[in-house]
Amino acid sequence: MMTKLLRGRLLSFKRAPLSVTDTDSYRYESDGGLLIEAGKIAAIGAYSDIRKKAPANAVEIDHRPYLIMPGFIDTHLHFPQMQVIASYAANLLEWLNTYTFPEECRFVETAHAEKIATHFYDELARHGTTTAAAYCSVHKTSADAYFSEAIRRNMCMIGGKVMMDRNAPQGLLDTPEMGYDETRQVIADWHGKGRNHVAITPRFAITSTPQQMAAAQALAKEFPNLHIQTHLSENHDEIRFTCELYPDAIDYTDIYARYGLLGPKSLFGHCIHLSEREADAMSEAGSVAVHCPTSNLFLGSGLFPLKALARREKLVRIGVATDIGGGSSYSMLRTMDEAYKIQQLLGERLNPLESYYYMTLGNAEALSLAHSIGTLDEGTDADLVVLNAAATPAMALKMDVVKTLPEELFLLQTMGDDRAVVETYVAGEAAKSNLTL
Repeated sequence: MMTKLLRGRLLSFKRAPLSVTDTDSYRYESDGGLLIEAGKIAAIGAYSDIRKKAPANAVEIDHRPYLIMPGFIDTHLHFPQMQVIASYAANLLEWLNTYTFPEECRFVETAHAEKIATHFYDELARHGTTTAAAYCSVHKTSADAYFSEAIRRNMCMIGGKVMMDRNAPQGLLDTPEMGYDETRQVIADWHGKGRNHVAITPRFAITSTPQQMAAAQALAKEFPNLHIQTHLSENHDEIRFTCELYPDAIDYTDIYARYGLLGPKSLFGHCIHLSEREADAMSEAGSVAVHCPTSNLFLGSGLFPLKALARREKLVRIGVATDIGGGSSYSMLRTMDEAYKIQQLLGERLNPLESYYYMTLGNAEALSLAHSIGTLDEGTDADLVVLNAAATPAMALKMDVVKTLPEELFLLQTMGDDRAVVETYVAGEAAKSNLTL
């Protein structure tokens, strides 16, 4: 890997911003330099200072006047659902049964899984996303394709073979024993290889018997440092059906608690309709509620109370995500645009600094990976996105009257998409410009 010196405007968060004027929450360099060596950030600061530190053979790349940030992080999406996106359905359960489950059956075929993996990672790079936590299908072939492609691209990725042994087509069912054994094999084959992290992944309580939930619990005990990902409290019909299947549980969240699946590395997709008791349980366990705004709106699932959960005395940790293919865009910019609108409908305000915090450091914290991704701090992985707030004629016209950094960020969030992504760097290497369009 060659040493690189990137020049541009640099933005990186130190903590969650308290307001739109909270300049102490982030670091901003109007003419910044970022020195990258061996895939990591070696130095950050004013360009004039970093230029002096850079070795003579460093390759300089001038990204002025664009904004350089940590790469975007997506904490919940479904790798096998690329061809499910934009499917017309009334609600979650109809959408799963009509489109999603039949599509996921195709991932038993290695060639199909590998083909979709190539497209999947291309879309992440095109949209500035450098790390994601994804569900594969029930088939080990899908996990093999997912993690193999992550290694080829040197991306930091979380993923897991889905465990599901009921309430789905026969071609999508494993058994408690198979779910346990194949997940164990995925861990042996892929966890810690390259930048891969394997997650224990029971799809949700509807598609797992108590026996399979016990198998997931056994895996969590054997591998306590692994992520756990599943779904929780997305849709009222889902909640009712789940509680009928587990009548001894106090509520939906209690089902996962009974099987030891609530913890600080547990990622729960959606969490729209949590009771106060459930929110307390999530808070006490340190578990993460993952907000999927485009999906929630597309499927009519409900309005996620992001601000209310974040300001509770027992606050709930929050991540944000695209949830492809219930979600309708691969772009984290589009995702946070919809998150903003949801908070507006709830009578709340989500300021642009908060949005970019969530897309970067906030999501890195949600994944317990802030030591290596999510900032431009020295020693962290050089996963970056370069953004152009004048990427389209309409955006350029608006930029003529933009005066502040928050205004520019809000413009990018409101009008931006993959066209606003000038470049995506993965471990210091250009990823977007190398795609075959």
